[in-house]
Parts: sequence; structure tokens; C-alpha cells
Amino acid sequence: MQRNDKRDFDQIRDIKIERNVIKYPKGSCLISCGQTRVICTATVEESVPLFLKGSNTGWLSAEYGMLPASTNNRIPRDKKNGRVYEIQRLIGRALRSVINLKDIGERTIKIDCDVLQADGGTRTASITGGFIALADCLKSLKGDHLITKIPLSSYLAAVSVGIVEGNLLLDLNYQEDSSADVDMNVVANSKEEFVELQGTAEKGCFSRNLLNGMLDLSLKGIKQIIDIEKDILKLNL
Repeated sequence: MQRNDKRDFDQIRDIKIERNVIKYPKGSCLISCGQTRVICTATVEESVPLFLKGSNTGWLSAEYGMLPASTNNRIPRDKKNGRVYEIQRLIGRALRSVINLKDIGERTIKIDCDVLQADGGTRTASITGGFIALADCLKSLKGDHLITKIPLSSYLAAVSVGIVEGNLLLDLNYQEDSSADVDMNVVANSKEEFVELQGTAEKGCFSRNLLNGMLDLSLKGIKQIIDIEKDILKLNL
């Protein structure tokens, strides 16, 4: 199968990451995965939700949104729907899986992911970019002597994988995603442990062998993305 952007079936899109793109957050980055572009920021609040008050434990939450002109058809500003809530919960769960919240004290880190341009894989780009913003935020807190160490257990990244016209493909763009027989988003850490799998057969169903193939392909892509993170962040995790 010839992909419309000429990539091999097991090739991720070109990734570009620009860090510290916004002045005020403790961590920020602009991540581009092919034509998909997302601004990710990490801000710190010196408080926690009521259920954590007095626990000496921090919290991390995430919000996600698409700017009005990020797609072909304008998206109404501040439009909240089930998809948005589902994606921001996914981002929060994914990032909480690699941080020891006890080590940040009674603080809340808020990750905001704003899609500037969407061409498939916005949630996976948000998780990868969100991790980079989080890591830089923690570096800043340590540099300010507010925490004593970087409380991350491993690197984290996400990628999509799917079956299009009977072919296994890695890192789907919008055209591929919209015509996929099976579409899956995979989140994993640098220990090759899965954090979350979101897979759907859009047409028919798929076998265990195809599932195994998609998982193997996703781990290959995630390893490549994590190698980029390691080169950028240089954290000994």
C-alpha cells in the first residue's frame, strides 16, 4: 500500500519539538507530528483538590482543546463534548502513571494541550508533548529548590496504529485514520510497559494475531519517540 505521505508502513511522522515556547508556564513545548501541531504547557498551583488536602500528596490533571481553525471546518470556541473530556482524562491518567505525586508536595500540576492544527493523532501528540512539558516543569521546580528530585519513574510516549485496506500502519494521519478498518491509540513507557490501549474495529473485527502485530508496531514507534525525548531531556530514568 502506498501511503499518501510516502512513508513506510512502520515509519512514524517527522517529529519536531520546540521547548519553552511560552514565557509563563514552568514547562511548555510545541510538538509537531507531521502536520499535527499541539502546544503543551505545564503550570503549577500551590494547592490540591479537597480530597487530597493534608495528605502531603500532589495532583496532576490535564485539559485538551482544539482551536477553532485547527480543522477543515471551524470548531466552535470552548466547545466541550464527550470526546474532549475522554481525551483529557486519558492525558491525565497517562502522565500520572510515571510521576510520584508524593514527591511534589501539596501542589497541582496542570497540563494544557491546545491543538493548533489537526491531521490525526492529536491525543497521542498531546501525551508526548505533555510529558516533555511536565519534565521541564519538574526540572524548574527542582531548580527553584521546591522539590528535591525529578519524581519520574520512566519516559512516556504515545502513538496510533491501525489497519487500513488490510495493511498494518504506524502513526496514522487523518486520511488514514478516517478510512481505517481498525484504529488504536497506544501509550507506553520506556520499560515497554503499556499504560493504556484504546482500540476499535470500525469495520468488522480483528484477530488476536492482528492485535499482537499492532502492539509490536506501536512499541517500535514509541521507542523511536522516547529516543527523541531522551535526546532532548537527558534525564536518567
